[in-house]
Amino acid sequence: MRRWVVLAVGTFVQTSQAAVYAGLAVIAPDLRDRFDLSLTQIGALFGVSGVGGLLTLLAWGIAADRVGERVTATAGLVGAAAGLTAAALASSYGALLVFLFLTTALSASTNTATGRAVTSWFPRGERGFALGIRQTAIPLGGFSAAFVLPPIVDHGGSRAALLALAGFSVAAALAAAATMTEGPVRAVEDEAAALRHPLRDGRIWRLSSGSAILVLTQATVTGFVVLFLESQRGFSHGAAAAVLGGMNAIAILGRLGGGRLSDRIGSRVELMRRVSLGTALFVGAVAALVGASPWLLVPALVLGGGLSMSWNALSVAATVEAVGPRRSGAALGLQQTMLQVAIVVAPLAFAPFVAATSWRAGFAAAAACPLAAIVVLRRLGG
Repeated sequence: MRRWVVLAVGTFVQTSQAAVYAGLAVIAPDLRDRFDLSLTQIGALFGVSGVGGLLTLLAWGIAADRVGERVTATAGLVGAAAGLTAAALASSYGALLVFLFLTTALSASTNTATGRAVTSWFPRGERGFALGIRQTAIPLGGFSAAFVLPPIVDHGGSRAALLALAGFSVAAALAAAATMTEGPVRAVEDEAAALRHPLRDGRIWRLSSGSAILVLTQATVTGFVVLFLESQRGFSHGAAAAVLGGMNAIAILGRLGGGRLSDRIGSRVELMRRVSLGTALFVGAVAALVGASPWLLVPALVLGGGLSMSWNALSVAATVEAVGPRRSGAALGLQQTMLQVAIVVAPLAFAPFVAATSWRAGFAAAAACPLAAIVVLRRLGG
């Protein structure tokens, strides 16, 4: 029973921080109007707000290996709540960037802490499904942000939305402090892994690189879909946010189903490659249907965006199993750092690229990334 409590709390904790990043996409139109921002500045907001996590993820992973998940997760969540509160009260675009930077630097603790906690309670044959549940936190955060934040923005603006996200972080901090502990899964997997440190393991670098390429598509499609549908297709804010919610609903099903299937077939990486191919096909369809009827465009967006978020649990499971649970904090820290690099780069590159070319070209570039990831991951075998 205890392991399911840890899994539930780990998912709740990660959801609270996933809602922050997804929430930025939802409140972007209000922030644009409030600070009179260009599309490029919105892209910079998404990118720079992720730099904090980029700089601290590896350190948080090493800390989780040394002092445990409870301390690292709780400390990070309390700091994130403070950062979001300050961001809500920011009076300038520059101040907003600084406080969001600090928020992500502190909230990054949850990525490695929750992943490490879950993998320490579930053995290899059950780990894919368990991590699939935990990784639903990302689309759950996006789903909740897509449907909860718009009415808050309508009544209180982006300030009220950021304060609501801060309250979510406080609730998660209390839950982590009360329940998050390390589990008993250890010896057999760790004995073999102890011979090689994660930072010197070529498998981890290749797996992390392939995952980072995949997250380029995830970050661009989900991060800009609301702005695209509002500015280019005339969708209302609520309707555009509902499309983002649909993407996250598909992603939840994909992560759960993918985790369970990977346990049964004994392969994580091969399934990642299949999901990558599906992502490329549907996001490519979005590029072709940019100006088409919403009845054609929206299903392609929902499926392409949903598939772009369906591989993450497989990547986490493969990373942990490559090094063993005891050093999983450092391995996940490295992987999540590389993912954060991609999350930072994606909007900073995508927004000016679209401004200089077109949305069609932007989505076509996003569709090419999963194909590149397949090439990188092929050498890892199954």
